[in-house]
Amino acid sequence: MDIIIAGPGRAGGALALAAAAAGHNIVGVVTRSGAMAGKFSQFEYDAPLPPADLLVVAVRDSSISEVANRLVPFAKVASSVHLSGFGSVGLLAPLENAGVAIGSFHPLQTLPSPTEGAEALAGSWVGVTARNGLREKLWDFAATLAMKPFDLADDQKHAYHAAASAASNFVVAALGLSERLFAAAGVPVGAARPLTERVVENAYSLGAMAALTGPIARGDWPTVIGQIAAAHALGIGEAYIDMAKATAHLAGIELPVSVSRLPSSR
Repeated sequence: MDIIIAGPGRAGGALALAAAAAGHNIVGVVTRSGAMAGKFSQFEYDAPLPPADLLVVAVRDSSISEVANRLVPFAKVASSVHLSGFGSVGLLAPLENAGVAIGSFHPLQTLPSPTEGAEALAGSWVGVTARNGLREKLWDFAATLAMKPFDLADDQKHAYHAAASAASNFVVAALGLSERLFAAAGVPVGAARPLTERVVENAYSLGAMAALTGPIARGDWPTVIGQIAAAHALGIGEAYIDMAKATAHLAGIELPVSVSRLPSSR
C-alpha cells in the first residue's frame, strides 16, 4: 500500500518503519518537527499531499479531529485510520464527510521509540475498528506486519484501553515499588526477574486469581503490616497500601482496617 503518516512520533514512526520494512511504500510523513528526516518525504500540515491508499493519523487523541479537519483539503486518500485505542473512530469524521473510509488501528504494544516500537510490532496484537472493506484491508495490513488483528468495538474502547493500561503501566508501577524496596534491602532488582516472569506466565495460563500467591492471598496480616512499614520508611507506604488493596480485591477479600493504615496512624 501507499501510506501517509501524519505525526511520525513514537507510534506513527514505529508503524512507518515497520510498514516500510514489510514492503509498503511510505509516500510521505506530515510533521512540524522534522521527525524521521532523511527517511521519508516530509510535508507540512497545510501542503498538498501525494495520493495514497491509507492515511494514518498518529497524533494525541485531543488533536485527532483538528488534524483530520486540516488534512481534508490536501489528502487524496481512499481510507484513513487513527492509532488511538481510546478515541472513537468518529474523531475522523471530517475525513469521512469528504468521502474517506475511516477506522482505527491500535497496536496493543508499548512503543518507547520508533525504532524499538517497529521491532516490537511483529507478534503483537492490534485492535481494528472499521467496517466492511476497510476492515478487511486493515486485517490484511496487520498480517503483512506479522501482527495479530482483532475486532474492537468502538463503544468498548474505554474499557479496552483501561485494560491495556492496567496490563502495562500498572505493572511498571508495581515494579517501581519493588525496585525501591530491593534497593533498600541491598538486593539487585534483577534477582526478581525470574519470579516476575513466572508470575506473568501463570497469570496468562491459569488466570490472574489462580496465579495469586503471597501473604494477602493467605490472610497473613502481620506480614503485610510489616511490609507496609518497610515501604512507609521509604516514603512509598501509601502507594504500597493502594497496591495491597488492589491485590485484596483480586483475592475477593477486604484489607482489614488495621492493615490499611500507615504505621504512624495506628
